[in-house]
Amino acid sequence: MIDTVPRIYPTPPARLLEPLVIGDVLVPSRFFLAPLAGYTGLGYRLTIRGLGGLGLCTTDLVNARSLIENRARSFELAETCPEDQPMAIQIYGSVIREMTEAAKKAVDLGATIIDINMGCPVNKVVKTGGGSALMCQADAATSLVAAVVEAAGVPVTVKMRLGWDDQTLSSPALSRSFENVGVAAIILHGRTRAQGFKGEVQHDGIRATVEAVNSIPIIGNGDVRTIHDAERMLADTGCAAISIGRGALSNPFLFRQLAHWAEHGDPGPEPSFEERVDVMDQHFHALVDRRGDRLACLQFRKLVKWYNHAIRPGKENYHKLINLASVQVFEDAVAQIRANGPTSALPGHLEPRVPVPSGPIDKW
Repeated sequence: MIDTVPRIYPTPPARLLEPLVIGDVLVPSRFFLAPLAGYTGLGYRLTIRGLGGLGLCTTDLVNARSLIENRARSFELAETCPEDQPMAIQIYGSVIREMTEAAKKAVDLGATIIDINMGCPVNKVVKTGGGSALMCQADAATSLVAAVVEAAGVPVTVKMRLGWDDQTLSSPALSRSFENVGVAAIILHGRTRAQGFKGEVQHDGIRATVEAVNSIPIIGNGDVRTIHDAERMLADTGCAAISIGRGALSNPFLFRQLAHWAEHGDPGPEPSFEERVDVMDQHFHALVDRRGDRLACLQFRKLVKWYNHAIRPGKENYHKLINLASVQVFEDAVAQIRANGPTSALPGHLEPRVPVPSGPIDKW
């Protein structure tokens, strides 16, 4: 049984059906998958692309130095394939030579777009001068971006936050500078680095950045988990598109629903129980195909909580999956889940339950 309480949806803005071009790349929809470290690898991207409605995917952030040093982990993060297009490989670092070489290598690996990370608040990234730290050095950041634009040979975007804290809301000025040196789009998370993931997304800060640039698209990011969230982001900020991270993990059908809303004014039919289980099944086997049985099982354990809410598998099967030890255990559990059906009413429209990091931000 699925909760089918009637809901009223806001009118979608007309621009959602207009073509969106980033540099010379035509993006098929204005709903993007944001990178989430440890979650949005190639297996997941291919799984949700198959559901429809997704415009652009971006990899987990890749350390530029690791990429040019040919470290295996960096290639795993940057992995793509012809079915995973258009896509951006996101790189981070603060050394121009490393960033330009990494951009070239990322293009060779299949990147349609190079995305420069200036938004990550995590300490291990910031302490090297990358991520959000670059926003505190406007001249150095602009020089680095200009060098990557010149070297890449494909469109370059920048993922950033509003600023380091509420006293340094630098995104409007930085976005103007980046546009002037050839950046094709800005993906803007509507919080400062000091906020982490706490507090509300500042839509007025995103709007200020939209109004600061001449013509490049600003893509809004932060706390978009439902159609109503998407409509508020678009209406409040004037952004050209939306990038969605945790909301897509909570509801992998969100892109399909948003695309249907953009065209018809509603999200379309709720995904069935069988569809929800199919997505989990496809995601797991995509991991197996790319990582082998052991690593796929280990990686899938942390994904189970996202599927648990959507399919209600029952405690016994949940514990089998959260402690997953083999492909056979997965197959047996999924067979039982399909045979038993959900143990309680399925949540209509997959209400988001989205955990975020907690504790002091300098300890992340």
